[in-house]
Amino acid sequence: MQNRTLLERITQGSLVLQILVGIVLGVILSFVSPPAARGAMLFGTLFVQALKAVAPILVLVLVASAIANRRKSHTSQLRPIIGLYLAGTIAAALLAVTLSTLFPTTLALQVTDVDASAPQGITEVLRGLLFRIVDNPFSAVIEGNFIGILAWGVLLGIFLHHAAESTRQMLADVADAITHIVRIVIRLAPIGIFGLVAGNLAESGLSVLGGYARILTVLLSAMLIMALLVNPLLVFLKTRRNPYPVVLAALRESGVTAFFTRSSAANIPVNMALCERLDLERDTYAVSIPLGATINMGGAAITITTLTLSATHTLGIQVDLLTALLLSVVAALSACGASGVAGGSLLLIPLACSLFGISNDVAMQVVAVGFVISILQDSAETALNSSTDVVFTAAVAGKEG
Repeated sequence: MQNRTLLERITQGSLVLQILVGIVLGVILSFVSPPAARGAMLFGTLFVQALKAVAPILVLVLVASAIANRRKSHTSQLRPIIGLYLAGTIAAALLAVTLSTLFPTTLALQVTDVDASAPQGITEVLRGLLFRIVDNPFSAVIEGNFIGILAWGVLLGIFLHHAAESTRQMLADVADAITHIVRIVIRLAPIGIFGLVAGNLAESGLSVLGGYARILTVLLSAMLIMALLVNPLLVFLKTRRNPYPVVLAALRESGVTAFFTRSSAANIPVNMALCERLDLERDTYAVSIPLGATINMGGAAITITTLTLSATHTLGIQVDLLTALLLSVVAALSACGASGVAGGSLLLIPLACSLFGISNDVAMQVVAVGFVISILQDSAETALNSSTDVVFTAAVAGKEG
């Protein structure tokens, strides 16, 4: 048919182009009519809520189906992906140490009440992870506890692997049905991002960031270097092929959406759809993508390390090389325990600050600084984390030819 309807053009057109149009329209509306832009925020909130609604059940069913119907080659692919996740997170922390040393930043610390409960040690972080693993499956799905969802999905998949062929096929059919629902939600991304851009700019603007430009510049620079140099280098070392086609595709399609949703968990359906378009091995990415949203936290490691070293510089605390390396490891481990929601990494800053004897009161002031700049910091952090999940998965799970 030569004459396609408007609906067909919208549903079959370039999603990236439509998202860019939504961003531009959102910026325009925020300046032309701030009240209307605040009202448009409803579309953004509904979009993020829809992603959060489908993500838990999508992960549970896809992980269970992938493992139940797995082939041996797909199981072996997960190990190198997890290795890339951990290497990337530690590399991000080391990069943050380097930039923070070259461009030290002083914070204007003052007494600020922050309504947050931060973990007091790495033991508490690990203890929280263990309790999330053994969470009630219904509670895990309702609350978006992806550690618990992964655990139940893996266990169901392992024991259903020996079930009748008809049972495993039914599970695969359910996974396909949920995938189609996800596609419908993702086609609404341009409208949702339009509302998020318009509402956020009308509500907060960018003027609030002026006083924190230096620390924000260090953070964003580290994340850009990680996304455009370090991650491609890790992928090249693994594949010996040009990594930039996949890197740029992931930043364009996964990173843009994650930047505005500010939630790695909510971006899981987007990453799943992108992996499908990249023709990756489904049995592999069905497990590696939700796993990456939990443990692949390079952006969070950068945030924790940079803000902690800014606090030490402000307080005149000398940081030697060995201590900086220890901070990198602690930041990487802490980042793996960061929550999958907006601002989750900031609450782990007191844990890193405790390495230098910084009191919890001062550390929570640093957290408050993080919340001030989170308009851009948390968005960029999530974009880096989420797009990297796809990049590292593609490095291992790409089909030959």
